[in-house]
Amino acid sequence: MISFYAWMGNWVLSLFYWTNLWKVRGANNYLNILNSGKSVSICCWHGQLLPIIKNLSNHNYHAIAGTHKDAEIISRICTKWGLNMIRGSSKEKGAEAYKEIIQVLRSPPALVFITPDGPSGPARIPKPGIIRAAKMTNTVIVPATAFSTKRWGFNNWDTFYVEKPFGEIFIEYGEPLFFDRNMDQQECVDQLITKMNILENNNLQYANNATK
Repeated sequence: MISFYAWMGNWVLSLFYWTNLWKVRGANNYLNILNSGKSVSICCWHGQLLPIIKNLSNHNYHAIAGTHKDAEIISRICTKWGLNMIRGSSKEKGAEAYKEIIQVLRSPPALVFITPDGPSGPARIPKPGIIRAAKMTNTVIVPATAFSTKRWGFNNWDTFYVEKPFGEIFIEYGEPLFFDRNMDQQECVDQLITKMNILENNNLQYANNATK
């Protein structure tokens, strides 16, 4: 059944995304890092992951997914979209996933996509893994955000958005963040939250102006 859901999800989402108009800004913030031969992590809040994953597809990048049923379906869809999946979360197989993230980031140029508040929240509160991995590998984090003019919202521990057809998708990649190994962990978390919230507000403002 999971295989069927993944097959259907891939087909439906690909069709929906094909009908949308995409407006992506700030991609050079991570492309320039890769082109310089370095690794980078991209993060967005869990509820916004689908359009960003689609935008990053077919480039042999890596992405993190949990081990529960819904994550299995999303992971299979992402694999069909050309991403290399790393499976694990803070609740299960977290240590194994963290080691794999470190290994990937230490093999530049590499890109790892992660939702720091996934897979089960609390919403918009980053777990420590992404920051610790960036510190350990001396790599940067590029925050990302997405907004869609037509979308469904599914409420659980967060609001998970799925794009409807024939809308506009606005994605913005922010300026790279570098965290020194000696920086206080909570200070890093607060800085990441602040930067992601500012980026989201900028993207929403741009989308509102573009659709007037």
